[in-house]
Amino acid sequence: MPGKLQKNPDHPLTKLALADFKVGVDNVIFSVDTDQNRLLVLLVMRHQEPYMGYWSLPGTLVRQGESLEDAAYRVLAEKIRVNHLYLEQLYTFGGPHRDPREDAQAYDVRYLSVSHFALVRFEEATLIADGVCGIAWYPLAQVPRLAFDHHQILSYGYQRLRNKLEYSPIAFDVLPEVFTLGDLYQLYVAVLGEGFADYSNFRARLLKLGFLQDTGHKTSRGAGRPASLYRFNAEAFATCQDKPMVFI
Repeated sequence: MPGKLQKNPDHPLTKLALADFKVGVDNVIFSVDTDQNRLLVLLVMRHQEPYMGYWSLPGTLVRQGESLEDAAYRVLAEKIRVNHLYLEQLYTFGGPHRDPREDAQAYDVRYLSVSHFALVRFEEATLIADGVCGIAWYPLAQVPRLAFDHHQILSYGYQRLRNKLEYSPIAFDVLPEVFTLGDLYQLYVAVLGEGFADYSNFRARLLKLGFLQDTGHKTSRGAGRPASLYRFNAEAFATCQDKPMVFI
């Protein structure tokens, strides 16, 4: 009948069974070691198959009645103790055969990963081992071979982190309440690299935007000149949040 979609019982797509999905979360947890200007990612050792003995991103399957966000926070709470953090949903990875357990099941099961990325303060983060070895911060440049498709998830998370630093105040979620411009610059250099901006231009740009409040206090570190302490002003930043590449 013209104009009406006809169902063809012999078409290959008609015969495909619906997949049975298991949903997990995998967290890309970043931190910045400003003393050594290194961007770090938290990895855990797998102690069961598949990929037993491989490093992976901290993850879990979502429990009955549990939201995706609650599952992501549960993974964080099981692996790390920290007071200041930034967490957001990253992307859903669900390609067929991304998990070897799919091929081992007698029925059509698929494993989805709703990934999240987090940024935490390195100085206050305490790793939780719970009697099990195999949890560590790895410099991004020294990450070993990872289980599943976690290299792809990590790469996606790193790109999101870079983008967020360029146009959002994510850095201030993990900095102390008061900080120096040098502290802020070190965080940006660790994530974006030495060539993203020189300190003088970075300082001038930020102060011109007007969302950093000078506390009137200074801190002395080493033999250098005392540095001014600043505080982030969220209300003042609201006028800048729609401007692209606001920090550089």
